[in-house]
Amino acid sequence: MMSKKSVFLKVGLVMMLVASMFSGCANKDEESQLNKDQKSGSIILSTTTSTENSGLLDAILPDFTEKTGIDVKVVAVGTGKALTMGRDGEADVLLVHAKSSEEEFVTEGHGIERFDVMYNDFVLVGSKDDKANLKELSPDDIVKALSIIKEDKHKFITRGDDSGTHKKELSFWKSNNITPEGDWYVSTGQGMGATLNVANEQLGYTLTDRATYLSMKENLDLEIIVEGDENLFNQYGVIQVNPDKNEKINADSAKQFIDWILSEETQKLIGEFGVEKFGQNLFNPNAKK
Repeated sequence: MMSKKSVFLKVGLVMMLVASMFSGCANKDEESQLNKDQKSGSIILSTTTSTENSGLLDAILPDFTEKTGIDVKVVAVGTGKALTMGRDGEADVLLVHAKSSEEEFVTEGHGIERFDVMYNDFVLVGSKDDKANLKELSPDDIVKALSIIKEDKHKFITRGDDSGTHKKELSFWKSNNITPEGDWYVSTGQGMGATLNVANEQLGYTLTDRATYLSMKENLDLEIIVEGDENLFNQYGVIQVNPDKNEKINADSAKQFIDWILSEETQKLIGEFGVEKFGQNLFNPNAKK
């Protein structure tokens, strides 16, 4: 027959075991909820330097975070690098501007779907003395302008970073059957803002999106030389990265971001950006859900 002391000991052990089980479950539930909160609490947006350099993202992203509680970590790189990050599962959503490459990205299964978001245009800028006399010879023909630059070996500064801007520039050289090379063709391997600064220092020509140029114009001795060519149209698209790539991809929050940026309210914010400071909008919204 068990003593009272033994009974109390056994009862105590059972109670401790039960309490431990409940505590373990509670801890697991708390850990699960924490992981869930962390996952829904932020996304990685891989995008172009132009959306950051222009100030657009600083202007509109607080609205997204306020409405959803989701923080956005911005990684501003060239479009080529942004697409690579998507392929490697290192981003949740992409905002880029090289439509054919974007469509290929989705066709290959790296992204769910691509949507138009907004557009602006590229311009050729150069020093105010316009040494190649492009304003007179080719004010609205980018292919002809580049041909003149190459023929007379005027300094041209390229991003050389596989960005959307770089891809567009290379397509223009290709249209001329020109392989740009030599001392006159200088590659920075950097973003748009840095490349504009190099062009400014070396008094060279460069291709830039209008938004970044306008946002930096007051600190540059560069002016627009060639514009208005329909080939200079610059479309931006948004893509949700395929969540099957890895478990870290935050598909739900990425989908919320896409719904937000395509919404009428956000499109209005995009269309208004730049008007107060520059007297014109820097991006034209054109989303169609």
